[in-house]
Amino acid sequence: MDKEKIMEGVKLILEGIGEDPTREGLLETPDRIARMYEELAGGYTDSAADHLRKRFHVDNNDMVIEKDIHFYSFCEHHMLPFYGTAAIAYIPNGEVVGLSKIARTVEVFAKRLQLQERLTAQIADVFMEELKPQGVMVLIEAEHMCMTMRGIKKPGTKTVTVVTRGVFDENDQLQNKFFRMLEHH
Repeated sequence: MDKEKIMEGVKLILEGIGEDPTREGLLETPDRIARMYEELAGGYTDSAADHLRKRFHVDNNDMVIEKDIHFYSFCEHHMLPFYGTAAIAYIPNGEVVGLSKIARTVEVFAKRLQLQERLTAQIADVFMEELKPQGVMVLIEAEHMCMTMRGIKKPGTKTVTVVTRGVFDENDQLQNKFFRMLEHH
């Protein structure tokens, strides 16, 4: 990541909106924002595949669901945050991954400039590629700051995206089982 370029860009934005980047309260803002982006956009240097490589053998292939995986991302259109939760279900093919690795996978793709639709698909696809399960289903529910604090200004509006792969495709019974399991607290 090019920290200097980010700082330069922030300084230009400050000047562009009519601020004085040399005033006391803004002096360290370019550096702070550059450090923030190193953290929040760290997904470009991380590999989701790496997180899915440590596996455990299982004797049954019952559905595995991890839900309420909180994430924060940036929409690529306005570079404003969108955030919410992801739920992932997969039907193993003899192997499962550690539960923390499922959340890590979400985080890798969330820490990039994103579209929610792409984020949902990327998670499903890396599961299919790396874990080779019988199928995977991903549901993301998120609030987009580009809709709540600007433009249409509708706070509380949630966008829901769902992606199915493998045995979940066109299988209402499996999809309904996933949705029923999400409802149970």
